[in-house]
Amino acid sequence: MDIVFVDNHILVVIKPAGLPTQPSVDSTDSLETEAKAWIKEKYNKPGDVYLHAVHRLDKPVSGLVLFARTSKALSRLNASMRAKEFKKTYTALVEGQIKHPEGTLQHFLIHGDHKALLGSKDNPEAKLCRLHFKVLKRSPKATLVEIDLETGRYHQIRAQFAFEGHPVVGDSKYGASPTSFGKISLHQGEMSFPHPVSKELKTYSCPSSLSL
Repeated sequence: MDIVFVDNHILVVIKPAGLPTQPSVDSTDSLETEAKAWIKEKYNKPGDVYLHAVHRLDKPVSGLVLFARTSKALSRLNASMRAKEFKKTYTALVEGQIKHPEGTLQHFLIHGDHKALLGSKDNPEAKLCRLHFKVLKRSPKATLVEIDLETGRYHQIRAQFAFEGHPVVGDSKYGASPTSFGKISLHQGEMSFPHPVSKELKTYSCPSSLSL
């Protein structure tokens, strides 16, 4: 376990690409399963360990994941997220050259079958998605960007950049050329939120290895 921070209320860990955040019907192997085992051993807990992901990262994405260690912490963190008190910053390597040094992407997305689909604001199933980006570096075939999420929708970053003609490198689901199995070039490198008990603003980071 790559532990960033732990106390009696929260656990912040770094998820490697290729590992799901939570177990599924197909597999029990997940970051949550490993984190529960780590807590059980570290604190010598005799029974079941309470641990719940406050947010999820897609399986092929790496970066920071926040877990609540109590139901009260989970409830308060969820309320903070609804109040837009969370800030999440990502780094992505996308295909092609983005010409503008910074900008905002806005789309209406529909949660399809294992994929986000482009919709319209008139479609009741479509949800507004908005993010802000800044170009960090360019090459002839790719662009490294920093992304601040304003909304947090299913596959939002992956889908929005793909719909602009710049899919995340390695993200074959959204039209990119496939690269390393189980990984795409998207990383959540920084996260800020109020602690569920102390209310102190906490900021955690893990540097991205993405580069041009």
